[in-house]
Amino acid sequence: MSKVPLTVTGAEKLRAELEELKSVVRPRIIEAISTARAHGDLKENAEYHAAKEQQSFAEGRIAEIEGKLANAQIIDVTKVDANGRVVFGATVEIEDIESEKKSTYQIVGEDEASIKEGRISIGSPIARALIGKEVEDVVTVKAPGGDVDYEIISIKYI
Repeated sequence: MSKVPLTVTGAEKLRAELEELKSVVRPRIIEAISTARAHGDLKENAEYHAAKEQQSFAEGRIAEIEGKLANAQIIDVTKVDANGRVVFGATVEIEDIESEKKSTYQIVGEDEASIKEGRISIGSPIARALIGKEVEDVVTVKAPGGDVDYEIISIKYI
């Protein structure tokens, strides 16, 4: 399986979620199962079945996070020598040439992407157009509503 790029912040968030699942959620579910078992007949015990379902979900998420971390290539953008070019992890301010609307995005891995938080996936059309470009370069993004031209205003490696 190929390595999946992940920022240092993204890896820290995944590790924190994994720790929460293992040290807080898992013991709470085990306790709920134990309590439900004490109530008797398991065939018609809704509490037991709900707790088992929660356990299944939590264990699945634990396995998923462990897999992601095992296959991650963690990239610290502050230590990358990008020579002023847009690279994975860079924070880029762009301006729509037509509307003059400015936007700032950090280019991150698929699991970290959140447009509300200004983080776009490395696989998104905007990120693909920006990779390798420099300040003042103009890029054309193929959007569903037609091509959009953006000028790169600034690039930060934070």
